[in-house]
Amino acid sequence: MSTVPPGTPCWADLATPDLTDARRFYPELFGWTGRVTPEPEAGGYTIFQLDGRSVAGAGPPAIPDQVPIWSTYLATDDAELVAGRVERAGGQVVVPPFEVFDRGRMAVFADPAGATFSVWQPLAMPGAEVFNVPGAMSWTELVTPDPEGAKVFYELVFGWQPDDQLVGGMTYTGWRLGAQIVAGMMPPFADDFPADLPAYWTVYFAVADADAAAARAAELGGTILVPPRDNPAGRFAALRDPQGALFSVIDLGPDGD
Repeated sequence: MSTVPPGTPCWADLATPDLTDARRFYPELFGWTGRVTPEPEAGGYTIFQLDGRSVAGAGPPAIPDQVPIWSTYLATDDAELVAGRVERAGGQVVVPPFEVFDRGRMAVFADPAGATFSVWQPLAMPGAEVFNVPGAMSWTELVTPDPEGAKVFYELVFGWQPDDQLVGGMTYTGWRLGAQIVAGMMPPFADDFPADLPAYWTVYFAVADADAAAARAAELGGTILVPPRDNPAGRFAALRDPQGALFSVIDLGPDGD
């Protein structure tokens, strides 16, 4: 079983053309250790762990020309059911559900604005085993030019209810599943993000100090895309790793959430 309810982010992994460098960069940034999947067919897929507990993964690109990217996985009890909902809601099944050894079943989808996301139906592997501590995934967020279309799509697929708030003159949406806010959504900032970026999901990792983490990422060969700044959730920065994969870090403050 997953460590989180269906419809909730449960895993994130990196597709990268330089897996060796990813195994260097992220452990030095987050204190992770890497455990390589033994099956040759996995292509060196690496499970990153924090104090012995799984937090994220990294593997080779699925297709040769795939850009380096962090992917968000949402827990599900039935990957085929989600695939049908995605198609009926106007999305695309990019990779139909398939078995990942004895670990689980996964599929890759795209919403109508082109943002890709995955689902994970756990078997032997539940997904991430720790969240919301420094070095672990703490938040996932959809950046899209079509928030209204996304509200319709994700409600049909996962039952999410939008919870809109005005933040700094911009509407920020929390995705509510029952009593819990499980993810977020915002329109792109024209002055912060490249204009040619399509809609996308981004992953936030918690850190003890966003400024120090951004500086360390740059020292290790990464790029600071959005310098550290404060928002209602904490102090965050948007970064790229040495191969160009986008991710964010956030200091959640003394309360941890």
